[in-house]
Amino acid sequence: MSLSDFARYPLTFGPSPVHELNRLTAHLGGATIWAKREDVNSGLAYGGNKTRKLEYLIPEAIAQGADTLVSIGGYQSNHTRQVAAVAAKLGMRAVLVQENWVDWPDSVNDRVGNIMLSRIMGAEVRLDPAGFGIGFKSSWERALDDVRDRGGVPYAIPAGASDHRLGGLGFANWAAEVEQQERELGVFFDTIVVCSVTGSTHAGMIAGFAGQDRPRRVIGIDASAKIQETRDQVARIARNTAALIGLDRELRDDEITVLEGWAGDLYGIPVESTMEAIRLTGRLEGVIIDPVYEGKSMAGLIDLVTSGDIPASSNVLYAHLGGQPAINAYSALFRD
Repeated sequence: MSLSDFARYPLTFGPSPVHELNRLTAHLGGATIWAKREDVNSGLAYGGNKTRKLEYLIPEAIAQGADTLVSIGGYQSNHTRQVAAVAAKLGMRAVLVQENWVDWPDSVNDRVGNIMLSRIMGAEVRLDPAGFGIGFKSSWERALDDVRDRGGVPYAIPAGASDHRLGGLGFANWAAEVEQQERELGVFFDTIVVCSVTGSTHAGMIAGFAGQDRPRRVIGIDASAKIQETRDQVARIARNTAALIGLDRELRDDEITVLEGWAGDLYGIPVESTMEAIRLTGRLEGVIIDPVYEGKSMAGLIDLVTSGDIPASSNVLYAHLGGQPAINAYSALFRD
């Protein structure tokens, strides 16, 4: 099979925009930096990378006769907010298990940002005290059982829509989109920088780019602070996705790169480099990034460019995955 053989339910505006970050490029004095903007990819509740993934899961949910999307994430999960939006768009219900993934002292952490938007869109939000983890959780299984007990037909979507047979397809398609946009722009992005946590965004990119003619670095910046779990999951999903879309070779280990050094000690807790990256990107480009994901991947990009690890001759494509609504839960950090 190839990617085009899989059903896709359009939830995005089309190809997400690509543009150059001229002032950030000049400030860092190295590689030329561009951004591809998943944060403006859809009209559904601010969009984001998970909306792109859901385009490939929804046809299966519809085919199975599902009436309820059941998923899981942290209190400020971008993913669960996008699941709620898609459910509303399709006339389905959404049951969202929201765990306490981040030990963050903001008193309105469970009432603003992403979780507020999910409630506005009519999702059933279940707060759970469990901490961060990308594996399957018993609370999610209970939510699925509860829907069945009520006579509903649930469709199970794991955290980040990642550990799912179809989870990598959205960003395999993203890689094809990049190749087309390169032809239109007359540029080749030899380096891609993306945040990695639950893994299928980065993994789908790896699988998609592996089938193209020109080699490039696809660098994942870990934001989970559980580097080995992230590396293992990215590798597994990338290889499964590559096989699914008919790549006629095995992925090499050197095609799977997840770098540590910018996550800090805990998922969701910004560190100094995170805050510097958020302020720099905002003040130079008017582009807003968040403390959980993009602040950490941008911090990685900044260091890799300024150190010369990414050479000055490179064209770098930064994957902006969205997530800005979560910044509302970090308001105490931005009083000046």
